[in-house]
Amino acid sequence: MPKHVVFIHGLWIHATAWKPWQDLFEERGYTTSAPGWPGDLDSVEATRGNPAGLDNQGISDICHHYADIIDQLGEKPIVVGHSFGGLIAQELLANDLVAAAVAIDPAPIKGVKILPFSQLKSGLPVLGNPANKSRTVSLNEKQFKYAFGNAISDEESDALHAAWTIPGPGRPLFEDATANFVRNSPAAVDTHRAARGPLLLTSGTEDHTVPRSVTVAVSKLYADNTSSVTDYHEYEGKGHSLTLDAGWHAVAEDVLAWLAQQHLASATAPIAENAD
Repeated sequence: MPKHVVFIHGLWIHATAWKPWQDLFEERGYTTSAPGWPGDLDSVEATRGNPAGLDNQGISDICHHYADIIDQLGEKPIVVGHSFGGLIAQELLANDLVAAAVAIDPAPIKGVKILPFSQLKSGLPVLGNPANKSRTVSLNEKQFKYAFGNAISDEESDALHAAWTIPGPGRPLFEDATANFVRNSPAAVDTHRAARGPLLLTSGTEDHTVPRSVTVAVSKLYADNTSSVTDYHEYEGKGHSLTLDAGWHAVAEDVLAWLAQQHLASATAPIAENAD
């Protein structure tokens, strides 16, 4: 039974933002790691000061980076990914590199044909300039508030922006936006034939960056894969900041409960006395 959990961050958020999740999962008996994307540096401040390593990093680069990390573990871990990290988690699962995956408000995979206005607006700081495909782009406070913090107060959104945001490579957004028009898109996931471990897809009902309708559409792409578990959970009133903001604990507890239902709880996990 896998005991290691790999957390994968999404665009614009540094890997160290997973620390509260890591602490909680380790309290429940798992070992954890939260490696950054290729080009991330060890801290928010360092990555902001020198983001050049992230330039031109695409979906395939990120997937291969995590595949190499997982290969060194000596076991198939569980992966938990947020936003683009959720897309990467699905690719790792479909390729049988991990035992189970949780995709929290995941970036859409190839085959999703709807494009809600809020999703388009959230991506415009990058997609609005074709030159951004090969470089990194930062979100200002106002852009972060719309894309991540629309369901929380201005004060909390600004604090999260100050604490955790880093420049993000533009290439993954361009690759995702054109996925349905590219034969061998790096955003393609085998949703039909892959024999794989269980997958949990989640959505916050107020998410602007990955609206509920997008994640529901992703879930439907898996509908004919009856040999593998695919579940969908919805979090009322939560936006794209749901892994970072004051309500993160309830989301994490739901993920832990789902893992237990899949018989993937750590054998040394203590019983939670006051789960949310």
